Formats: sequence, C-alpha cells, structure tokens
Amino acid sequence: MKLIRTEDAVGQVLCQDMTQIVMGGTDKDGKPQKSFKGPRFRKGHVVQPEDIPVLLSMGKEHLYVWEIQEGMLHEDDAARRMAALCLGSNTCASGEPKEGKIGINAACDGVFLVDTKRLNAVNSVDQVMIATCHGDFPVNKGDSLAGTRVIPLVIDEKLVERAEQAADVAHQGALMRVAPYKVKTAAMIATGSEIKKGLIEDKFTPVVERKLAEYGVKTVSVVKPGDNMDDLVRVIADARHLKVDMIVCTGGMSVDPDDNTPGAIKHAGARIVTYGAPVLPGAMLCLGYFDTQDGGDPTPIIGLPGCVMYNKATVFDLVLPRLAARVPLMKQDFVTIGEGGLCLHCEPCTYPVCPFGK
Repeated sequence: MKLIRTEDAVGQVLCQDMTQIVMGGTDKDGKPQKSFKGPRFRKGHVVQPEDIPVLLSMGKEHLYVWEIQEGMLHEDDAARRMAALCLGSNTCASGEPKEGKIGINAACDGVFLVDTKRLNAVNSVDQVMIATCHGDFPVNKGDSLAGTRVIPLVIDEKLVERAEQAADVAHQGALMRVAPYKVKTAAMIATGSEIKKGLIEDKFTPVVERKLAEYGVKTVSVVKPGDNMDDLVRVIADARHLKVDMIVCTGGMSVDPDDNTPGAIKHAGARIVTYGAPVLPGAMLCLGYFDTQDGGDPTPIIGLPGCVMYNKATVFDLVLPRLAARVPLMKQDFVTIGEGGLCLHCEPCTYPVCPFGK
C-alpha cells in the first residue's frame, strides 16, 4: 500500500475503513442534522470523484490505498467471477458485491441441487470461498442459497483462474441450480387387508396426500386392494394406465410374510433403485421407476413404510423434493444419505431446521 494525496485518489482502493463523525445541529443551510459516528467509506471502496469533498471534510488529506498491479484483482471484481461459477438455472445474484461478497438466491420454488465434488474442489483453492445451504432440500423463490467472496482485498488473478478451472463450468455447468417442481399428479395404493375390509380407518393416505400437496402434487386416485400379490400388481398397472406422474404405495413394507408391497412393485415391472435406505425412521423404503418407451421421464413408484404415517420427518421427506422435481434418484443417492440419516426425535420437531438428512 502507499500514501497519496486525497485529491489524487480517484480510482484507488482504500486500505481501511474511514470513520465519519457528524454532530447534531444544523448544516450550513439551516437543515437539522442527526448525530452520527460510523464508517462512511469501507475498506476496499474505490474512490469516486464525488467522494473527494467528503473525505476532505472528514479531515482526510492523505489516504492509504492499495497498489493494484497487473495480474491482481480487486475483491469485488473477483467476487463477480466467483459468483458466475454458482449461477445455474433458476438462481440469481442478490445484487452487486458488498465488501467483496455476493449472495446467490433462488429464482423459483424447487429443490436446491449442488455439485458437491466440484464445490469442494473450488474451496480447496487458497483465498477463495463459496458457502452454500445443504443441497437436495426444498427452497422457495428468494431464499438465500449461497454466498461467495475472496479472502484478501486484492487477489492474484491466477488463484481465481484456478477456482474457475476446478469448477469447469464450460463443460459441466454451474455448481448449483434449482430444479422446479414438475410432478403434478399421483395415484395412491393403500395396502392392508384391514384397510380393505374397513376394520380400521386409513390414516396413512391423508398424511401422504398432505405431504404431496406441499409440492403441488394432486392425488387423483386412491385404491385399497388389500395384501394379495396379484391384486397389488393389478392396481399398480391400473395406476400406470392413468398416466399419473407418481405412484405411491403405503404400508406392507416389512419382512412379514403378509407384506407384499416391495415384491409387487418388482413384479409389476418397475426398475428397482433400492429396497432399504440408511435412514431412521424409514429404513424399509422401496423406490423404483417405470421407464417409458418414448424416452420420456420415467414414472417413480415408491413404497412407504408405516413410520411415514406417524413421524413428522422420515426418509420420505428427504427424497420427495427431488421426486417432485423429477430429479433422477440412483442407488448412490441413498448410500450417501446415511450420514445425517438418523432422526434424533427432538421435541418439538424442528425439521427441516435440524441435522436430519444433512
């Protein structure tokens, strides 16, 4: 840094905050003024022509400024380049850099998706950072998703270039995006002979209907076929003929001899992704897909264990946002969900503002 005359500082970058003290009273025009003491110009501010009279009125006849040399970037310029790595579909910058920071917000309702491997690669570069919310969780339009900045006031451009190479946006796209909800309809299959015979009230279906409705999914069909394997396969085929976006089977997911839901999903022709998940509650979940001959989006079919009926947060809550956004789920998605997949059954339940699934 160097010390220069204030009059010569236009275009230079301040090395420190500049505090202004304004005493109450009236100004030269007789207008009342409030007392004020605080930073008028922040460290990193680029001095503008209109700032000179203000600085002189503050008694600042000389200023310490950074000497930005070729190959060095001001924090605001670097922040813009870092933000560009984050701006995938349905995201937007929160505004211009402030103290070298830029926020990233959701531009629509949907599920927030982050490429964790590339994010970690970027954050491995010295003197740059990107902090995000947890991926795979639902967000609303305007929600804060991420923030980025560089650590020093000025940074070697080569470090920013290393971050850009790690992100590889040109070939792999931005580090994050919001996938909007696309699933609109669902068919419900409520298993259990006790439900079919009316021996007990079906309390499972209303719970799932409410959860689906939170993501804009309308339940257009509810059937109660009992537990017979052939009957289950038949009603699953019927649900497919309705051309719904999702099929949900409730109950019948344990290893008891009478629980045939996982087998029926397989016998109905679904491509099974997983039967079982490293999540408590919800270990007995089953997920499969019916692929389409025309290459369109496959139709998910999910078998829900009984815990979904009476626990506020289960494995269903962890996967539903992605299903609603038609984000394909693979076995690896369930493998990695194990870390954070233990619900602590807090009272009162604060999901999703808790460690479950994170």
